[in-house]
Amino acid sequence: MNLKKIITIASVVLISGLLIYGGILANQVFSKNTKFSQSEVFVFVPTDATYEDVKKILEPFVENMNRFEMVASKRSYPENVKSGRFLLTKGMNSYDLVKAMRSNVPVKLAFNNQERLEDFATRVSSQIEPDSLTLMKIFKDSIFLKENGFTEENVFAMFIPNTYEVYWNITAEKFRDKMIKEYHNFWNEERIAKAKKQGLTPVEATILASIVHKESVKKDERPRIAGVYLNRLKIEMPLQADPTVIYALKKKDNDFNQVIKRVLYNDLFLTSPYNTYKVIGLPPGPIAMPDITALEAVLNPEKNDFIYFCASVDRFGYHEFAVTLPEHNINAKKYADWINSQGVKR
Repeated sequence: MNLKKIITIASVVLISGLLIYGGILANQVFSKNTKFSQSEVFVFVPTDATYEDVKKILEPFVENMNRFEMVASKRSYPENVKSGRFLLTKGMNSYDLVKAMRSNVPVKLAFNNQERLEDFATRVSSQIEPDSLTLMKIFKDSIFLKENGFTEENVFAMFIPNTYEVYWNITAEKFRDKMIKEYHNFWNEERIAKAKKQGLTPVEATILASIVHKESVKKDERPRIAGVYLNRLKIEMPLQADPTVIYALKKKDNDFNQVIKRVLYNDLFLTSPYNTYKVIGLPPGPIAMPDITALEAVLNPEKNDFIYFCASVDRFGYHEFAVTLPEHNINAKKYADWINSQGVKR
């Protein structure tokens, strides 16, 4: 056999071998390698996770880990693990999986209608990596509070309900910094001027808005209620807001899960800075997270002469308003008679 023939045969063998290897490699890289039935799933890689940690996280979703590891190794993923939230879609191959694990997908973080800072921290921690205790510690950091003009009682006013885009593995500090930035974005010069016109700071406006928020779910009525409370503040009359008494009762019992439908006469004597029947002016902090309509109601209140109001028995969800105490007493008796007829004790 001459040399030319030997070279030809060797070349054929080599090429065949390369084709076979190429086929195996292509199968390793580009064949389907997922085993979940959903169209997509998110996986979460904690901060400081190792490659071994990632493999354990991915194991329930990857059909053949050996194939994934081969591609991951070729693409230097084990040395460059990223933490965060990653999107896997059904039918991804190993190449796609490795690529996906390098693309941190933001979270649409939403919150509203939280009653306390603790509830807010729990809500947020269910959507990002930092836990609620870490968030609480960061929110109440004394240096941060002093630098930004908050106290532990009123720092809850910093959080403006909305939907925000953040990375799942954002640190507690960076999340707090984003929230204070959003707070200043909301409290622009125009809104600060409107609050000042009502004799309020942004924090005070938020505290009052939290009361308005709790008083009525009817957005069209909130500017009127805000007007009433501002009238009371101007004449230095106690706000006499039942929602603040309910908050004080819950705070005293350290039980914010209890349902209180009725404020009793004896409740009005509870000693608490949140009992606005005994304390003139605003409570030291918000009694809830007011939504934007409640905030705007305080900034754009209805101009009226009303001093009193109570729940209506003719238009459920709304209130009856009065200028004088005798007028109010008629409305209040009507409501008291109705609620007694319903057997509501508490």
